[in-house]
Amino acid sequence: MTKRDEMEQLKALGDRIAKVKASHEPPKAAQDHHSMAQIGWRMVIELVSGLGIGAAIGYGLDVLFGTLPIFLVLLTLLGFAAGIKTMLRSAREFEIGTDKATPPKAGAEQGDKTSGG
Repeated sequence: MTKRDEMEQLKALGDRIAKVKASHEPPKAAQDHHSMAQIGWRMVIELVSGLGIGAAIGYGLDVLFGTLPIFLVLLTLLGFAAGIKTMLRSAREFEIGTDKATPPKAGAEQGDKTSGG
């Protein structure tokens, strides 16, 4: 085999590898201008739904047992806490997704090396 044949085979192999990589990459998500608003509304809905579900269950238990304010207040506060927890989890998921999508800054490595002292 000559050098030319080897080079042609390597080029063909490189083209095949590039084609396979391109077919296995997930399509890039289109960034629309409403995405931040959608995330904000998602968080608001999670918070309000946790609050509403807690209040509804608390009111139902108070009517059932005849102790009107106790379960309503307790489960409303628990629903609020659950809504906050869910909202923070969604924010963390969004933060992780944007960290993977954005490339690191070029000066970040140099700043870390020089700050070591």
